Order: sequence, then C-alpha cells, then structure tokens
Amino acid sequence: MKTVVRRLRAPEHYHFTRTLRTLLVVSYDPCGKLADGEFRLSARTPQGPGSLHLSRAGAELTATTHGPGADWLAEHADAIAGLRDDLGDFPGLAAAHPLVARLARTFSGLRFPATFQVFPRLIRAVLEQKVTGIEAHRAYRAMVKHFGEPAPGPGGLLLPPDPAAVAATAYWVFHPFGVEQRRTQALLRCAAEAARLERCTDSAEATRRLVAIPGIGPWTAAETVRTAYGDADAVSVGDFHIPNTVAWALAGEARGTDARMLELLAPFAGHRGRVCELLAAGGIMAPKFGPRMPIRSFARF
Repeated sequence: MKTVVRRLRAPEHYHFTRTLRTLLVVSYDPCGKLADGEFRLSARTPQGPGSLHLSRAGAELTATTHGPGADWLAEHADAIAGLRDDLGDFPGLAAAHPLVARLARTFSGLRFPATFQVFPRLIRAVLEQKVTGIEAHRAYRAMVKHFGEPAPGPGGLLLPPDPAAVAATAYWVFHPFGVEQRRTQALLRCAAEAARLERCTDSAEATRRLVAIPGIGPWTAAETVRTAYGDADAVSVGDFHIPNTVAWALAGEARGTDARMLELLAPFAGHRGRVCELLAAGGIMAPKFGPRMPIRSFARF
C-alpha cells in the first residue's frame, strides 16, 4: 500500500483541534478521528480511496497519507489543515467592532479547512436540514456504516459513501436511518450530480450548481462550500439560530431575520462566515425563548 509523508509548518497561534473538528461529526465519525494532537480523515479522491493522518509537534505538522489517493491527499494536506486560509484584510475589518475584534484576537489560530470534497460534506448538510443535530448525526453515522467500505491505512476508518451506490439505492432504505422521503430524495439527486459537483473549480460555481438541485437551498449550499472550499464568506442563510446570534452579538437585538443578519455582516464582506464561526467559538448566543425542538425518530414512524 502506498504511503506518502509531507512536513507542514503551522502559523503562529494555530489551533489544531478547533480548526479540524469542523470536518467531523461530533462524538463519533466513522470517516475520521480527532484526539490528542492526532487527526485522521478518509476520502474518495480523484486518484482513488485514501486516508490522511495529521499529527502535530510544536509548529510542525506531519501529514501521512495512505492508499491509491495518497499523492492527492498529501498535495492537499495543507488545505485540509486550514493552512491555505488567508486572513487577508480581516484584522482591519474586525477592529471596527469591539466584540469581533476581541474574538479575532482570542481565536486567532482558528482557520478554515478546505477538503475539495463536495459530496461527503453535502451528505451531512442535507441530513441536517430542519432537524436537531442529534438526529442528523445519528442518521449520518447509520448511513456511513450501511455504505461502509474500509479506508486504506491504519485507524479503522470507513470511506464516505460512494455517490454511485447512494444514487442507486431505493429511498425506503434510508428510512431506518431516521431519514424521511424529502431529505432522502434530495440526497439521491445530489448523488446523481456528484461527479459534476466535484468538478467545480470554486465556491461560487459549486453554489450555483447546488442550489439548482431540487431540495438544496442557500443554507445547505453554504454549509457545504464552507468546508469543501474553505469559503470564509459563506453565510448559512435560513439557519434557525445564526440570524439571532448575529443580531444579538453585533447589535444587541434578541431576534434577527436573515435580512438583518446580512445587513449586520455586510461590513465584514469576504469574511462573513468567519465572523459567524468566531461567534460560535466564543459561545455567543441570543437569549432563548420557548421550548427546544423535540428529538424525533423517523425510523419509528
């Protein structure tokens, strides 16, 4: 089995764990692991299946890749680690708002990873539509295990589901995973378009193609391209919580609409998603009113 090793240099204050955990489902992800300065991720690359192992020792990262996709993963290891994320003019923009400036200093080591893998993140985004995180993550794990194929290399990872296998699956197969017909049909359409989506050259092109698929809106597209392309400007319009969080954090307003959120984020153009990520990292939340959304199980319906 092919193995490639690449040495990388992390920027000052780089936060290994906070940067990379956005690539995985919390608690347990069959396609990746993150613990104690060690990160593993499986992928279906253009050159074939592979796995990436990132380890940190001080300012140096060691990327070890395995399998037919080892060369591709080694070439993109710095992007996956978030090392291609350029803050550009963000420090100056952040300085205009006291809270954003403080969060930018506190979490200066947070970077946006770019996997250049659209379909794996799109699966998660579709499953996260209109349900709680617990429901979505439970469905994701069940789906990965159902389509599971062992990834090359150590770590015991599974590869992300093969789009062709997903597209060829009847919708009722997803019901025991806790996924109703509406989200399943969106998944099947995405799987059928996966090859075209993976050929997109940038976030803008991918977003245009994604929102043209029935069942995929701006929220799902933003959640996908933020990770696939490291798009620091992607804003999840249509989110249940983020408009309120932004309105509260930036204007002291307990509730906000999508329009108000975009208005408040406009001064941070190019980094609007970064501001949202910093608010989340800082634990900023708007006041809560009313009961929480219940956790359901479509598998029992």
